[in-house]
Amino acid sequence: MGRLVGVDLARALAVFGMYIVHVGPMLSTTSGVGSWVRYMADGHSSVLFATLAGFSLMLIAGRKEPKIGLAGRKAKARIAIRAVVLLAFGTLLARLYGDVIIIGFYGVYFLVAMMFLKLSAKTLAITAAALAVVGPQLAFLMRPLLSGSFQQAVDAYDPLEKLSGVGVIDLLFTGFYPTIPWIAFVVAGMALGRVDLSAPANQRRLAALGAGLTAVAYGLSLLLAGKGALRSMAEDGSSSGSWSGSGSESWSGSSKPPMDSGSFDYRPSVRELFVAGPHSGTTFDIVGSVGIAILVIVGATFLMDRLPRLRRLMTPIVAVGTMSLTAYVGHFVVMSSFSLPGGGVRGSWVPVLTLILGAVVFAAIWSRFFKRGPLEYLLNLATKPAKHLK
Repeated sequence: MGRLVGVDLARALAVFGMYIVHVGPMLSTTSGVGSWVRYMADGHSSVLFATLAGFSLMLIAGRKEPKIGLAGRKAKARIAIRAVVLLAFGTLLARLYGDVIIIGFYGVYFLVAMMFLKLSAKTLAITAAALAVVGPQLAFLMRPLLSGSFQQAVDAYDPLEKLSGVGVIDLLFTGFYPTIPWIAFVVAGMALGRVDLSAPANQRRLAALGAGLTAVAYGLSLLLAGKGALRSMAEDGSSSGSWSGSGSESWSGSSKPPMDSGSFDYRPSVRELFVAGPHSGTTFDIVGSVGIAILVIVGATFLMDRLPRLRRLMTPIVAVGTMSLTAYVGHFVVMSSFSLPGGGVRGSWVPVLTLILGAVVFAAIWSRFFKRGPLEYLLNLATKPAKHLK
């Protein structure tokens, strides 16, 4: 089960990356190693989350071979229930904490991904590549049509929008983590889930693939878009929002235009399609970010397989990965409860390091007594009816 321990370690790193984006110093206030860590966390941690979500689907639907017959129907039912629960839970969290919550988007990802559950690793990889090419261009063409008065008209009848401010159009096209084009990350993770990550030959091939995707995507972006092609949106705070810590306890920097501005008219520039900065949502961003996600997952798996002493030392961190949903939601609760600083005034690593330490300690203690994290237990409980299908 070493490969799964590696995946749990990757999940923990994704959680910590989200902590850095939401609570850590702004990129403009960092230097040296701190700047590199902040840049890598922005966008890439949420991509790693989405990729690992696809991997997790294969743990339910069948690793090397898809489950068929009754087992297959039960697996689909479990995934569908998870999707609905996550969409509902994400809607509640977005109402409380703002539209940067990824949980509701997960619910939509899972529903869309169900059509790919029976595909082989090779077919899934080809599908992910096709989605990476088609998705951003489709979103680019649709964005002007979905902006301004049209979105306001749709949102007026959208119950999800009324409940949380994150409606159907946000979930599919214009939110922080839109299904189109983000479903490409999930399908790429599904392809990884069909591969034996513990096999040394597969580790070498995947490491080469990840490095190649990263180099080609970011290299071509620099060549085609020039200076600023890889600029992180975190430099001006627009990708991560800013935590107010009081009042409505929400995030500013919303991806939507002001709803009272009926004159808003989005006019896209073709140059946008060639940049690869975090959260840019272009083909170059998707391909490069998938490459980084592959390197993290394969690297974590390699380390956990080959270095047993390190594996023992990393046990508390791995525990965070086994309850990543709890750890992710928990940091919003903590931020709200203790009014952690956010936005452009952030310049200290102390809050984020405190969050990371707290998550590690909690997970280490909890995992000694329970098999699953608190929210993971409730999510698993919700899928129990699927086991009684006939």
